[in-house]
Amino acid sequence: MKDTFKHKGMRKNLINDLKKKGIDQDLILEAFDLVPRHFFLDNVFVEQAYSDIPFQIGSGQTISHPYTVAFQTQLLNIKKGDKVLEIGTGSAFQTAILIVLGARVYSIERHKELYLKANSILKKLNYKAHLVFGDGYNGLPKSAPFDKIIITCGAPKIPENLITQLKIGGTMVIPIGENKDQQMKKIIKISENNLKIEDCGLFSFVPMLSKKVK
Repeated sequence: MKDTFKHKGMRKNLINDLKKKGIDQDLILEAFDLVPRHFFLDNVFVEQAYSDIPFQIGSGQTISHPYTVAFQTQLLNIKKGDKVLEIGTGSAFQTAILIVLGARVYSIERHKELYLKANSILKKLNYKAHLVFGDGYNGLPKSAPFDKIIITCGAPKIPENLITQLKIGGTMVIPIGENKDQQMKKIIKISENNLKIEDCGLFSFVPMLSKKVK
């Protein structure tokens, strides 16, 4: 697959759309310009890759709207060198954005097919991340603590197991809810027993599932 002038032009249009919707961190917009989103989709979707819509990526999962990816990333406020845990690798587009921003990314995917595809595409693009096939609810305790944690699927409640793996002063961004829409929450770990939680709007994600990996 090639990254043509046409694709680059479509990315510019997407970036202008993201600006209009309130994404104002220049580094995030630059990352969206650098990462070829159409590489993370099946060929049939290439012409629509830079529309602000989600797409099926297999295993009953979707690649999120570009705006959703940008919004969650903006809430994280990534600093170069941040150690980030991502729950739900999916297509690895969000993973790539975090890498381009300078994060050290650890990402968990519970679907073997998606895990393998994500590994393949990141290697082709020379993006380095630590990908794990497993249950996101478990996190990665041996690699903890993390500066930031991002969950890209809707959880029924804040996973305590992941909170314990977040550094004091660290930030978690997670959609919470069991209905069609979930409330995006930004959580700052003030101390071991104190969290600052901010509601950041309604979004729609596939559900976060535990124990079953396939």
